[in-house]
Amino acid sequence: MNQVKLFIDLIRLKKPIGYMLLFWPCAWGLTLAYDFSSDIKKYFFYLILFFLGSVFMRSAGCIVNDILDKEFDAKVIRTKDRPIASGKVTVKLGIIYSITLCFLALLVLLNFNLFTIILALGSMPLAFTYPLMKRYTYWPQLFLGITFNYGLILGWTSVKGQIDIEPILFYIGAIFWTLGYDTIYGYQDIKDDEIIGLKSTSIKFKGKAKKFLFICYFCLTALFLIGGYLMEFHYSYYLLSILPICHLFLYQIKIFEAKNPLSCLKAFKSNNFFGLLVFFKILIIKNIF
Repeated sequence: MNQVKLFIDLIRLKKPIGYMLLFWPCAWGLTLAYDFSSDIKKYFFYLILFFLGSVFMRSAGCIVNDILDKEFDAKVIRTKDRPIASGKVTVKLGIIYSITLCFLALLVLLNFNLFTIILALGSMPLAFTYPLMKRYTYWPQLFLGITFNYGLILGWTSVKGQIDIEPILFYIGAIFWTLGYDTIYGYQDIKDDEIIGLKSTSIKFKGKAKKFLFICYFCLTALFLIGGYLMEFHYSYYLLSILPICHLFLYQIKIFEAKNPLSCLKAFKSNNFFGLLVFFKILIIKNIF
């Protein structure tokens, strides 16, 4: 039972915000592309597959991240008790766990068309090298955004079998979303990161965080609205956009305080609600208007 508990801690299973932020772009891309006049059961089947894939890949990513960062994690208050950093789980066992989870994710992936499978496999190198980026650049959040939102493209291609301009616009918008929320997240560890020499947008825009967040969320909003226009959505799409826009600008940016870790965590976790709002907005537009 102790090993089970350590495994759950290792893959952050008790912290669903991680795999939900990976899942929402998948759900957006799938819903944008799907023809709901066809077999609805296939839609829910794909939705479940993307959810499982998000859990497996995020779990594997957490382990790889902990292996690569074990020396840094041991020096940061928030992460020093992680299983690998604390020595409770060996690197060798961590690698075995990660390979097993990747294999399970592959079994999920094989249910999609060949084009989607090839695209997904092509993203693997970036997914597992992301943890190294904070050693060399102040923009690790950008690499996270490119990786974490890749599921939006996969959701689209799983239905369409091709890449179009619309999902690319939504994808770029989602990257700005990740730039924003992971910058917020980074302020929890900014003091430790500065001491041990790690880089992030949180450090780069220290003292200008809210301005940076405003720019990121403005770009996100603009690209999502343009994407909706190209999709020829009903004007209600723009009315329904008010709620997620208000959540970004009137809630997240308002409650965010760079020097208050609890405020940072609260603002960061609220992005799960934003993901849900966008999902329902697209679902409603595709099925009612």
